[in-house]
Amino acid sequence: MASLVLDIALPADRVQAIYQGRANRIQALSRDGRRVSIPAHHFRTFLTHAGIHGSFELEFNDAGELLCLRRLA
Repeated sequence: MASLVLDIALPADRVQAIYQGRANRIQALSRDGRRVSIPAHHFRTFLTHAGIHGSFELEFNDAGELLCLRRLA
């Protein structure tokens, strides 16, 4: 099982674009330099009034399917 660590800082106005239908994915650069594009609905549980902020670990299988997304900090 492979994993990536992402540091995400999306203010509320950027996240609002997801709910308005103008965006449906979150793109981020992992700590090891890989660019990933993740469906935004996976981050709903981490959404606050300030947006989405923190470090997250993304675990995926060999086919690139998301297995687990959890907040680290």
